[in-house]
Amino acid sequence: MGGLIERLRLPASLRRGADSPGVSGGRPGAPGTQARGAAERERRPAGSGSAFWVMVQKEFGDHIRSWRFLILLALVTLACIGSIYSSITALKDAQEAATGSGSEIDTSFLFLKMFTISDGSLPNFLTFLSFLAPLIGIAIGFDSINSERNKGTLSRVMSQPVYRDDFLNAKFVAGLLLIAVVVFSLGFLVMGMGLLTIGYPPTPEEFWRVVIALVITTVYVGLWLNLSLLFSVRFKQAATSALSGIAVWIFFLVFYGMIVSLISNATTPDAAAGADAYINQQNWMMLLQRLSPAYLFQEAASTLLLPDVRTLNPFVTQDQAYLAIDAPLSFGQSLLLVWPQVVAIVAETALSFAASYVAFMRQEIRSRS
Repeated sequence: MGGLIERLRLPASLRRGADSPGVSGGRPGAPGTQARGAAERERRPAGSGSAFWVMVQKEFGDHIRSWRFLILLALVTLACIGSIYSSITALKDAQEAATGSGSEIDTSFLFLKMFTISDGSLPNFLTFLSFLAPLIGIAIGFDSINSERNKGTLSRVMSQPVYRDDFLNAKFVAGLLLIAVVVFSLGFLVMGMGLLTIGYPPTPEEFWRVVIALVITTVYVGLWLNLSLLFSVRFKQAATSALSGIAVWIFFLVFYGMIVSLISNATTPDAAAGADAYINQQNWMMLLQRLSPAYLFQEAASTLLLPDVRTLNPFVTQDQAYLAIDAPLSFGQSLLLVWPQVVAIVAETALSFAASYVAFMRQEIRSRS
């Protein structure tokens, strides 16, 4: 941290006085503080942007070199390699079965099947990613703020000519960049190994489906990064913030679906209530399910990687099923189908970051005696 502070020091002409929005000896929200902060925003020094990127580079490098991240990355990579082996085995079994029966194997969207099928011994790549990827976001952010506060380095950084919100923004940007690197590396690893093993290159549509699915995965893991940042701001101990993040992850992954199922069983209308009452009740249950970020991610990613999925509605009438064209959706139509889920994931990510931002900006930062 001492190296970061040295790099953040700017010439004296760029330094601010005692009214810096960093460390404040007075109470947060004191009269005149907001006015001074607004005035300082108007005359933000030219070196503040470079200071922000200095903090981003420092945080990114610290994450890359940490044993915690390397161990977690190794576990996720091994799980993904296992899912690749499972999908390749399933494709070979399907080919052998088709050859034995004298029929031809379906090669439509064959490359996407590397991400979605399994032989049953291990989950597929998409399931592994939705299960383990949030742990990367939690591991990156659970001690980002409280560890700096406990070490006494937070007040030292804030005493330099940097804005308080730049500190939190740098933590988030560095973590999100690292998440993007990891997610896209794993995705391209699957694509490369699939290309070597099955010898079937992806079509442009398949490539863009995978890329957009990886972008959605990055935003989804960014949601867990923001939640861990919020807990890091709220709690003083890193262990407490880590347990809080893991507890929320387990709740949405395991218990939330059980709770929705119990509510569904308790509110199921009688047979005499009619079809409208039953459809209305199921729509409400679907809305409750979609409050979970894990469910939203599963819907969005699986629809993009499975072009045969034509609707996400719980009910399809006989007329709709009869008149539907028996053909996979195009890339644009699949993206249009999952657009509400993508917007919901982005909104939840933005809300969690806004909560951590407000909590951090309202906290008083004092130097350790």
